[in-house]
Amino acid sequence: MRYSSFAVLLLLAGCGRDTDPGSNQTAAAPEQAGFMFDDFNYANSDALFANGWTARTETGHPGIAGAAWSAEGISTHDAPGGAQFGIARMSSITDGSGAGTRHTQICHARKYLYGTYAARVFFRNEPTYGPDGDEVIQTFYAISPLATPLDPDYSEVDFEYLPNGGWGENSDSAMWTTTWETFQLEPWTKVNEYSRVPGDYAGWHTLVMNVTADAVHYYVDGNLVGEHSAAVAPEVPMSMNFNLWFMPKGADGSVGPIDSSESRQYQQDIDWVLHVEDQRLSTAEVEAKVAALRADGQYAVDRVPDKGLPAYCGL
Repeated sequence: MRYSSFAVLLLLAGCGRDTDPGSNQTAAAPEQAGFMFDDFNYANSDALFANGWTARTETGHPGIAGAAWSAEGISTHDAPGGAQFGIARMSSITDGSGAGTRHTQICHARKYLYGTYAARVFFRNEPTYGPDGDEVIQTFYAISPLATPLDPDYSEVDFEYLPNGGWGENSDSAMWTTTWETFQLEPWTKVNEYSRVPGDYAGWHTLVMNVTADAVHYYVDGNLVGEHSAAVAPEVPMSMNFNLWFMPKGADGSVGPIDSSESRQYQQDIDWVLHVEDQRLSTAEVEAKVAALRADGQYAVDRVPDKGLPAYCGL
């Protein structure tokens, strides 16, 4: 759910430079509490879903009206070039209509708040088959349910790669980062801060979010691409998510699907995901921690305490 224009644009002068936090921390030992790591080293999607992940099946916002959300588009695979061990893959399809569209999303438990969120993902600029050009959204994010319209305790932090443009911008590819204070669907109202960094992000990238009560910092491969203020920083525990969906016509000026009824498919791969509570780790520290966990044979570890909140795989 990411309607990200008409808010405060916070493109930083340092974007494109390696400006990771200069922490003096070293990579945490694998036995440390308060972290979650998943290398997606699963024999099949059933094993993935048996180990804490849920596929969204609830219809509705965001995306093309009438589209399905389904586990059918979730699969696991041996690691392709550029990855280690296994990967999870999301495959979403559309023919431009609601009935011919299947969006894809996987969710982890709603128990994450402050600290470092990180994932290594593979973005694609073109469909794996069918005509190109749809405004497609490829993501890594954390989110809480919206209890009521304009709920002041709503929390959301997003990475979104738009290879074919969107959100009322041109068709150029760009990385968007958005931090949400709240929103309502009818009439559409939003309170957020966002940053847009144009560029081609196809291929493997390490995404890092440093989330505190005072600010949210976003990094791609160690480069700062967004910094958002305490006014929109998260306040309540969130689930961690990945999704892949198609933007509808009219969403903040978006042109929506291309004019074709031919089916097409887009895919996004995930090599690993990591959360470390209450620590602001640099990209180098994240990668060192991942390497230490792998070297210790720990491919799926969850030591983040449960918050007693119900499972959530909606927005």
